[in-house]
Amino acid sequence: MARIAGVNIPPNKRLVISLTYIYGIGLTASRNICKNTNISESKRVKDLDDNELVLLRNEIDKNFQVEGDLRREVSLNIKKKKDIRNYQGLRHIRRLPVRGQNTHSNARTRKGKAVAIAGKKK
Repeated sequence: MARIAGVNIPPNKRLVISLTYIYGIGLTASRNICKNTNISESKRVKDLDDNELVLLRNEIDKNFQVEGDLRREVSLNIKKKKDIRNYQGLRHIRRLPVRGQNTHSNARTRKGKAVAIAGKKK
């Protein structure tokens, strides 16, 4: 089992897919990491040797903000928007969709379970 950026990445998956288990690294970033370190994307994580793991760790530490640091930055950005009371901050406060999505019939994920209104007739 390989541990990169404080995350146990799955050993039986291809490297390019396993790296996406790290918060802040998507498929494109994962492919760039593989290209920059000259490690094959199709190689399985369990087949990597220690030198390759060190190369991966160094590349991620040097060029990417991942896991705790990134989560902290995102939460601080949201908190700043809430504090200055701009539109996106107000949407966060009210637990509504932030990026202009429709809320009349959708947005159940963000709004939560539908609550019946007492005495309302159709």
